[in-house]
Amino acid sequence: MKRVLVIDDAATVRMYHRSILEAAGYSVEEAVNGMEGLEKALQTPFDIYVVDVNMPQMDGYGFMKRLRAAEVPQAPAIIVSTEAAAHDEALAYQAGANAYLIKPVKPETLLTGIRLLLGESVT
Repeated sequence: MKRVLVIDDAATVRMYHRSILEAAGYSVEEAVNGMEGLEKALQTPFDIYVVDVNMPQMDGYGFMKRLRAAEVPQAPAIIVSTEAAAHDEALAYQAGANAYLIKPVKPETLLTGIRLLLGESVT
């Protein structure tokens, strides 16, 4: 079973993403900010990361940069943010994200992105 780490400071968003992902057959763990997410990722790598941008202690960009610089197996990451400007999307890709989605994200959009990045069937 593929493991997903959802990193978001909003409990409601984490629960929303968890419900979508678990219903699709993924194993989900959560982190409340980039620092906690990085600690979990360094202990046990995940198959994919779903990351918010605006979080306390370490934001999503900081998490991505630190993850990409770490000596761990690298996995794809999707940034899911309320920031809709092209500049924000560019920052996400510069930090190492593989995809950028705008909140609120529809379940099928999130699952399609995850399946594509994991090389799974999207039908």
